[in-house]
Amino acid sequence: MTQTYDLILKGATVVNHDGEGARDIAISGATIAAIGDLSRAAAAEVVDCRGLHVLPGVIDSQVHFRDPGLTHKEDLISGSLSAVMGGVTAVFEMPNTNPLTTSAAALADKVGRAHHHMHCDFAFFMGGTRENTKELPELERLPEVVAVAGSNFIEVGFAVGPAADGKRTVTCFSAIDNLIKGGAGQAIQNMNLVLGCDERASLEDVGNWP
Repeated sequence: MTQTYDLILKGATVVNHDGEGARDIAISGATIAAIGDLSRAAAAEVVDCRGLHVLPGVIDSQVHFRDPGLTHKEDLISGSLSAVMGGVTAVFEMPNTNPLTTSAAALADKVGRAHHHMHCDFAFFMGGTRENTKELPELERLPEVVAVAGSNFIEVGFAVGPAADGKRTVTCFSAIDNLIKGGAGQAIQNMNLVLGCDERASLEDVGNWP
């Protein structure tokens, strides 16, 4: 029995985890259903893609769409449209909007703006401040949160990864270049205070900051 799809992209040069080569791509609905030699399959539409490259969608892990508060610069709709036009299929949006994304209510507002409006998959960073320190363990576990991020308002940036064996992983990065030059030790101390975590960063971590 002939397998039937909605669309077949025929003869594309597909760049995938297993290398680069000429392959067909079958699509059913909004899902890639098969990749390979589909010469015996049928489709409602077949597109000749010989000479064209097909790459996996890019995940942009730091975007600033300025929504809400600064939408004269960008918003979730225009930013996500630009993303998909450039091959980006998922974005992680930063919390420095107005108001800052530092609470469950602010996050819910962003999700409401994004749902059924953004053109790509999305997740949001939760901002970390001195004011929401106690709430961070719960905020970072909200379904739409990719990580917790801080900036110069806590004197250092950081991201909190998923829990592993009861411990959270902490990645440090500098918020301001001269922070490292003049106050890295204090910045690390402040970061540990804000996070309230068991792990303790050291001056050795400064070398890993971009």
